[in-house]
Amino acid sequence: MANVTVIGAQWGDEGKGKIVDWLASRADAVVRFQGGHNAGHTLVVGNTTYKLSLLPSGIVTGTLSLIGNGVVLDPWALKAEVEKLTAQGVSITRENFAIADNCPLILPIHCDLDQLRESAAGKGKIGTTGRGIGPAYEDKVGRRAIRVCDLAHLDSLEPQLDRLCAHHDALRAGFNEPPVDRARLLSDLREIAPFVLQFAEPVWKRLNDVRKGNSRILFEGAQGVLLDVDHGTYPFVTSSNTVSGTAASGSGLGPSSTGFVLGIVKAYTTRVGSGPFPTELDDDNGQRLGERGHEFGTVTGRQRRCGWFDAVLVRQSCAISGVTGVALTKLDVLDGFEKVKICTGYKLRGEVMDYFPAHAADQAEVEPIYEEMDGWSETTAGARSWADLPAQAIKYIRRVEELIDTPVALVSTSPERDDTILVRDPFLD
Repeated sequence: MANVTVIGAQWGDEGKGKIVDWLASRADAVVRFQGGHNAGHTLVVGNTTYKLSLLPSGIVTGTLSLIGNGVVLDPWALKAEVEKLTAQGVSITRENFAIADNCPLILPIHCDLDQLRESAAGKGKIGTTGRGIGPAYEDKVGRRAIRVCDLAHLDSLEPQLDRLCAHHDALRAGFNEPPVDRARLLSDLREIAPFVLQFAEPVWKRLNDVRKGNSRILFEGAQGVLLDVDHGTYPFVTSSNTVSGTAASGSGLGPSSTGFVLGIVKAYTTRVGSGPFPTELDDDNGQRLGERGHEFGTVTGRQRRCGWFDAVLVRQSCAISGVTGVALTKLDVLDGFEKVKICTGYKLRGEVMDYFPAHAADQAEVEPIYEEMDGWSETTAGARSWADLPAQAIKYIRRVEELIDTPVALVSTSPERDDTILVRDPFLD
């Protein structure tokens, strides 16, 4: 039996929540390994919809769900999410949920800084969620972070607060903001500490125990490879590494444990916020994709930009993350299009390119080279086998496989968990 690492292979919002939920029902543990509560996963189970931002998707099925050290944790957002899911009938206890004790915290001052920077950026806005993710990662790397384990030692926190506040006070002064209210910050931490500490433990140790028991582990990524701080459309990226290799460092298990890498790929392309988007459609087709796909962010509610499938970007993501197979989602959104297009390459100042360049100016100038295919009038919604799919839809899937150099392992045909065509079982690979 193999472990499975799930990542988004585009700009996020690929439908990871449904796929992770489907896999979590067959896993023994699910672990989040990067990002924060800027991630948004929507799960539809029967007649109930669950919206998750920080909690691993396995929590809904009662699967052991862990937040790894690579995540930055907003303890107040976590408490609100736990309370919301508990009200929906989900049981969250020490038995099925744990937080890495070396996980860095997102503090109110991180949210302040995030929003101050974005407001002052003008046309240079990155398009962050304003939830403090970036500043929290900065403090982690700068060795100023307050971590979950520090909540058990608040009486000796003063030296860390000195370092943290010296940094933030200087930044806040640049925005004409008052210094950090240390007394209030400490008071807020004392109030939230008991809630967080009840779930805190060495997650790396718990995961190693699960691994030794020959159990299935599902590593749950957030955002997408094209938002990776190294490999994404920099600077319009998130503040963490979103590639599959981060599953090892962000969870505490070695790279040999991460197993089958499943890349989640939408049958078209979407993006939230600023940044380059070669296949973006500002026409009726783009509007139609957005409306049929209900393209609004789970966390922010922002409308997503929509465009045709970009095989160049997905091929690049699959190569960078060592994707074993992809899960193709939202195929049903393309139902009824007379023609569909796939981007197979780019032109940059007359030169044909088969990859996405690194520089922002070049990224903004590339022009997509399209291949056009006949669409299909029949519905794919709810299909659970190849026999349920129109012939032209199967042709589209096969062409996508060829262009991204990666086989399709799953096809998702609706938000419902069971509306999934299994081509290759990641857990048995």
